[in-house]
Amino acid sequence: MQTPSKQLESISMTHEEEEEMLHDISKLQDQVQQMSFSQKITEAKINGVESKIKGVEAKMNGMEAKMDDLKTNMEELKINMNNLLQEMVTNGERVVKETHDENKRNVNHDSVDSNVGSKTHHIPKIDMRKFDGKDPATWIL
Repeated sequence: MQTPSKQLESISMTHEEEEEMLHDISKLQDQVQQMSFSQKITEAKINGVESKIKGVEAKMNGMEAKMDDLKTNMEELKINMNNLLQEMVTNGERVVKETHDENKRNVNHDSVDSNVGSKTHHIPKIDMRKFDGKDPATWIL
């Protein structure tokens, strides 16, 4: 690259052009500040969202650990219940007691026969009004 041997002549500007250029520079500085401010706000929002995501992940990990503990406790409970039932059966106690009572069987058969049987039962007579169409009480009843 070559360096100019001559110094550039000073650029002469009018007062109006200089003010216009200062105004444009001021606008550009304002825009840069606004963009910088917007970028800082966006970064702060992103950091907030990231911290919330990390918090949710931590809660999920805690819940997974609790679920694993719950599964372990349920398995232990199942084993203990099976052991208890085995002890009850081996000690001679019956878990389910069956009753073979002849009287109960007869009562059950009698109740079935009385509900379904071909026995005729006396039905009391119902007082029915004669309907001639003139009595309003008969229409209502």
